[in-house]
This record gives sequence, structure tokens and C-alpha cells, in this order.
Amino acid sequence: MGEEVVVFDVWVNPYSRRVETAMRLKGVPYRYIEEDLGNKSPLLLKYNPIHEKVPVLVHNGNPIAESLVILEYIDETRPQGFPILPRDPYERATARFWSKFIDDKCMPAITQACWDEGEASDKAVEEATELLMFLENELKEKRFFGGERIGMVDIAANIVGFWLGTIEEVTGVELMTRDKFPKLSNWSIEFVRSNVIKENLPPREGVISYLRKKRLTR
Repeated sequence: MGEEVVVFDVWVNPYSRRVETAMRLKGVPYRYIEEDLGNKSPLLLKYNPIHEKVPVLVHNGNPIAESLVILEYIDETRPQGFPILPRDPYERATARFWSKFIDDKCMPAITQACWDEGEASDKAVEEATELLMFLENELKEKRFFGGERIGMVDIAANIVGFWLGTIEEVTGVELMTRDKFPKLSNWSIEFVRSNVIKENLPPREGVISYLRKKRLTR
């Protein structure tokens, strides 16, 4: 990956932080453009006309959208250095599976469990708990989902490692308790303490303030 790299992003968006985490792990220099999703820039609409959302990576004028797609693109165009995906074909397929599982299953259930109210929320809490248990079991005795170092699944699971705790604090909903999820809880501590991750996370108090304002407008 050479020449110009631009990332259209929003500071509080966990999907966007995935991309910047991968760029930092790979040591790829890039230009950052903060987007206002309430007043989207013409460039964002040009580069992602279908979804009109972040993150978008533009490499030498060529746009790539969707965070998981971008992670694979970064890994393939910058094969040297830190591996985002495993080199073994089966392990790569497994990493893709769990990353999609997080986006397609866990994220919607967590959102509904924490932000909905009443019976819908109660059912979503049960579903989210069941889904998180799959991640708990997948960790086995590993330090990270990627083994001894962070990989694609760890980056995809940043919502669990960092954002979930802030959402729980704002909403009062408890999903990932240590007694139920000891492995995920230990993983989240290791994940957030990792230097590259820590340097790329938004300020916790800033996220909490943002979520509180968001809750008031729901």
C-alpha cells in the first residue's frame, strides 16, 4: 500500500476505529478526515454513494467501504509487517466467520438489549448473552482471538472490548459481567491495554458524554 491513503471517519464510531487500528498496526501513513454525519460532505457521498456512511478508505483515488472489507484490503495491499488475517486458509476463513458473526449477530443484539425498553429489551438481553457466550467459548485459553497477538476478530470485537462498557454505564444494562464471561472480561482488559489499541481509542468520558446525549434524543 503506497502513495495517498485517506480515511473518512467519525471519532466515536467503533467501525471506523477498526480501520485506523489496522492502519496503525500496519504502520501505514494516512490522512484523516472527520465527517459530520448530520451534514455529510460531498466527498463522502461521492466515495460511498450506496450507504453514505463511514468508514471509507480512499487509496490513490479508489474508494473502499465497509470496515471488514477495508481490513482485508489493508492486509492484502500491505502484506509485510503485522498480519491482520492469519496466513493459514482455514484460520483465515474462521476469522472471517467470527468477524461477520460479530457484525451480523452480536452488534444488533447488543444495540437492542441496551437501547430498547420493556419486553423487547428483555428478549434482546437473553439473545445478546447467548451470542456473547459463543465468543467466550471461542476464546478458549487464548490471550486474544488471534492467539498471542491481536488479529482481525479482535479488531472487529472492539465494540465488546471498549464500547460495550460505556454503553452499559449510560444505559444501566449489564451484559458482560465477569462472573458470566471471565474469558471475555480478561480479553477486554488485555485488548484495551495494548499500546496500539489504547492510542487509537476515543476518550472514554467523551464517548459516555456522546452516548448520554444520544440517549436523550432517542
